[in-house]
Amino acid sequence: MGIDEYGGGQGPQPDVLVVTTNDVPGYRVQEVLGEVFGLTVRSRHVGSQIGAGLKSMVGGELRGLTKTLVQTRNQAMERLVEQARARGANGVLAFRFDVTSAADVGTEVCAYGTAVVLARE
Repeated sequence: MGIDEYGGGQGPQPDVLVVTTNDVPGYRVQEVLGEVFGLTVRSRHVGSQIGAGLKSMVGGELRGLTKTLVQTRNQAMERLVEQARARGANGVLAFRFDVTSAADVGTEVCAYGTAVVLARE
């Protein structure tokens, strides 16, 4: 896997700025629009589970599962940004991910934060 397959996040100059902090230097919060989230649940692929089981015997990174989790997180973040944009936000503060097992058949990933309208100071 190349470096692009291991990460996510936003590209340069996004229309909705997503940050993990509670404020953004050079900006002030003009309006708080409330909580937004993006949610996705991915099932586990039988082939990747078998490969993961075999790999766990010898150790090392489970690349197939890593790639799937990266794709899942990126999808959850895209949904969060869509919801923020639909509410009229141009920023999301206190951005976080929450990952849980969904009834032993998949992984639930929730991206969440506070949608805001930011203005340059």
